[in-house]
Amino acid sequence: MHGTPHIVSDVMTSRVVALRRGATFKDIVKAMQRRKVSALPVLDGENRVVGVVSEGDLLPKEAFRDGDPDRYTQLRRLSDLVKAGAVTAEELMTAPVITVGAGATLAQAAHLMARRKVKRLPVVDDQGVLQGIVSRADLLKVFLRDDEDIAGQIRREVVAHLFPTPVEPIRVEVHDGIVTLTGRIRDTGLVPVAVGLVRAVEGVVDVDCALMGQRRHPDLDPDLPDDAGTTPDAPVPNGP
Repeated sequence: MHGTPHIVSDVMTSRVVALRRGATFKDIVKAMQRRKVSALPVLDGENRVVGVVSEGDLLPKEAFRDGDPDRYTQLRRLSDLVKAGAVTAEELMTAPVITVGAGATLAQAAHLMARRKVKRLPVVDDQGVLQGIVSRADLLKVFLRDDEDIAGQIRREVVAHLFPTPVEPIRVEVHDGIVTLTGRIRDTGLVPVAVGLVRAVEGVVDVDCALMGQRRHPDLDPDLPDDAGTTPDAPVPNGP
C-alpha cells in the first residue's frame, strides 16, 4: 500500500550467505566471489549477528605481504596489521556490528547508513537474529516508482486534506519524480506544510511549488462610481 511508508523488510534481500566465527580466510574469499558480494555477516551459534567481514577486512593480508612495515606504519595501521595475521572470520570481522530492524522505515535505514558511513546493514529481529541484508541500492528502489502513482498519492493524501476548497483547482504533475504544484489556495501559510508532506512521499525527487493565494482586489468605496471618470458634482479645475 503506497499510503504506508515502505519498511526495510519490503526491500531487503532475505536469502543471505552468512559466516560462522570459525570460517577460514580462503572460505570467506570463495563465498564472496561466488555470491558476488563485498561483505558477509558473521553469526554465533544461535544465528545472532556478531560482526561483519568485508573486503576491507581481508585486504591487509595482501597489503603487508611484501615484508614487515616500518615503526611509523606499525603505529599508524595497528588494526590493519592485526587483521593481516588473522585467519578466521572471528579474527577478521568488524564488531560490534551496526544493524537495523526489519520494521524500520527506509528513511531511518538511510539515515543510519549515512551517519555510520556504511554501505549495507544486516537486518535483525528483536533477538538479534539475522533476517536479511539491506543495501544502498535496495533503499533507492522507491525512486523507480511510476510518476502517475506518485501524483495520485499526493492528490489523495496531501492536496485533498490540506486544501479541500481551493480558490482554483490544484494541479499535481510529476515528471521523473519531480513534483510541480500549481493553483490558488486560501491560506498560503500552508504552502511550507504542503511542500514538506509532498517531499516525504516515497519516490519524490524534488518539489517545485507554484501555489498562490487569492487574487487581490482593491477596496472600493461603495459611494464611488465604477468608472474612472469624474462625478457630475466633482469640481472642474480652472484653466490657466
